[in-house]
Amino acid sequence: METKRLVFIGVGGQGNLLASRLLGEAALSMDIPTVVSEIHGMVQWGGIVESAVLPGDVSSPIVSGSEADVLIGFEPLETLRALDKCNKNTLVITDTHPLPPFTVAVGQGTYPPVAETLQFIRARAKKTIELDGNAIAEKVGNPLFLNMVMLGALIGSGTIPIGAEVMKKVLSTSTKKAFLESNLKAFDLGMKEAA
Repeated sequence: METKRLVFIGVGGQGNLLASRLLGEAALSMDIPTVVSEIHGMVQWGGIVESAVLPGDVSSPIVSGSEADVLIGFEPLETLRALDKCNKNTLVITDTHPLPPFTVAVGQGTYPPVAETLQFIRARAKKTIELDGNAIAEKVGNPLFLNMVMLGALIGSGTIPIGAEVMKKVLSTSTKKAFLESNLKAFDLGMKEAA
């Protein structure tokens, strides 16, 4: 299999680490050698959280500048900050719902207009998939299902050789049973956004 470099970026509490771990499990279940790495910011304070999933023949868990094949951003400003990982062929999947940092909440900064942020992202990426993942997750009943929406959008994009059925099987065995139905619904809605 051709190596793919996928970067997940978000803030603490959005579930991007779980999404990357589940994707890694799905790849391994298909006998695809896979490396998963995580970089934790100040998670409990809404800090930056980055993870990478590298299915294929890789020797390093690091995705350097301009190496990402896919960037999955759980927050538009964090997607913008991670654009240095992208090249002219990178697919960017981003949530459009802003989650302003603490400094903005206390009046020590301003959050840039989302429309401008998205315009800048579009100018740097070959293709973008933009979705209000939080609104989609709310339809399922909880914004915490954002990670399943974003995972669904990734699988729906068809950029990696992991299909919906394989991913759903992993979700059914590796997530809490109480949330399984909602996880699957959020995943399906994310897939539809990417189609």
